[in-house]
Amino acid sequence: MNVHTTARPVISARRFTLATDLDGTFLGGTADERKSLYDWIEANRDTVGLIFVTGRDPEFIMEMCREKGLPWPEYVVGDVGTTIAHVTERGHVEPIPALEEDIAALWNDAGPRVRDALDGHAGLTLQPTNFRYRVSYDLTPASYDPSAEKLVEEMGFDWLISDNKYFDVLPKGISKGPSIKRLVDHLGIPESRVLCAGDTMNDLSMLISGLKAVAVGNSETALTQRLHGYERVYHAEAHGAAGILEAIAAFDLHDIPKGV
Repeated sequence: MNVHTTARPVISARRFTLATDLDGTFLGGTADERKSLYDWIEANRDTVGLIFVTGRDPEFIMEMCREKGLPWPEYVVGDVGTTIAHVTERGHVEPIPALEEDIAALWNDAGPRVRDALDGHAGLTLQPTNFRYRVSYDLTPASYDPSAEKLVEEMGFDWLISDNKYFDVLPKGISKGPSIKRLVDHLGIPESRVLCAGDTMNDLSMLISGLKAVAVGNSETALTQRLHGYERVYHAEAHGAAGILEAIAAFDLHDIPKGV
């Protein structure tokens, strides 16, 4: 299976690159709205690059593309910025070692130590996936004890709460924003040609990274409040996939036919 069915220009030579979150953003909106965006991307692969920037792990990404009909990205920033990878012709997400060395060093195999420190902590339920460079929990707001945040900081790591239901422990200074900037620079993509799209607080660092950005219409209130005053961030009215198309047109990043 060759997931990139036709030869394409290198991503740095394309007119526009979309760097998008998945849940609520690329996967948001109605079925017809998602189809309009996905079909438009596939019809313009010579001029449109696609990067997924997500809290999801590579296995989920591959499953969605293989079984749910998502356009295959060329690159992935996954695991809330702790994975930076390219997508092979056979549909495998392969980390780029040169871009992950610092992440691995900052994490320093801390998973067991973090899990031990937060074991049984009120309002946090450990997610079953054993991520490489992060530890993630489901968060129950009614019972959550915010002392977890101080514990994580004292260990030398960052914490992130998103959508008021997820709690991530990350290497210091690592998140979606720094990682997408590092990937864009590594690939030689002109920053003026990139649009970042998101909808929750784990997208904040990406949306305020200095790249053009859109908070889609269904974004969580905490995110839209934090984005106040950032001139390079477009606040879409449309939800999910339709909000992405709205922003592409608003920034005049690529031609979009009427009706798409």
